[in-house]
Amino acid sequence: MNGFAALAFIVLFSQCAGKADSTQSANTSAQAPTALSGMKIAYIEVDTLLAKYNFCVDLNQAMVKKSENVRLTLNQKASELAKQKQEFQQKYENNAFLSQERAQQEYNRLAKLEQDLQALSNQLQSQLVSENEKNSLQFRDSINSFLKAYNKKHGYSMILSNTGFDNLLYADSAYNITKEVVDGLNARYSAKKK
Repeated sequence: MNGFAALAFIVLFSQCAGKADSTQSANTSAQAPTALSGMKIAYIEVDTLLAKYNFCVDLNQAMVKKSENVRLTLNQKASELAKQKQEFQQKYENNAFLSQERAQQEYNRLAKLEQDLQALSNQLQSQLVSENEKNSLQFRDSINSFLKAYNKKHGYSMILSNTGFDNLLYADSAYNITKEVVDGLNARYSAKKK
């Protein structure tokens, strides 16, 4: 019986709250156009920014090159280790070791090499992740500092980001400042590079 009373109370409360919300939203919607009418809003297509901002392109190319170097280094060391393991296996099967103790020493050496390779792989991957995070921060700082300077001249109340259909479902292309921002960022980046 107490459960039924609690359920009835919750239903009654939600209906009252719903009426209050609808009354409040009606009042807010009547005020909203006047509050927003003075706002100057623009948006940036993030996908285009990522593809055309030279700093981002350079960072990506550098990370791809480093990732490729790490992969090649690890593959080379893994290939060498695999070759040594295969030689050990052949020697062991052919009883080429002078003693069981010598075979065990060689096995332990190879196991240590495998552990070292795994540790190196973890270290190099961690360095890549850390560098990627650092690059992401530099990229964001670059854009934020540019937009602060850019906005002093243009006076936007809000600059939104648009990634596909994630954030902005529709906007008039007149509010798209992506090209201006990319051109400004690239000009500033080229000047810093010189």
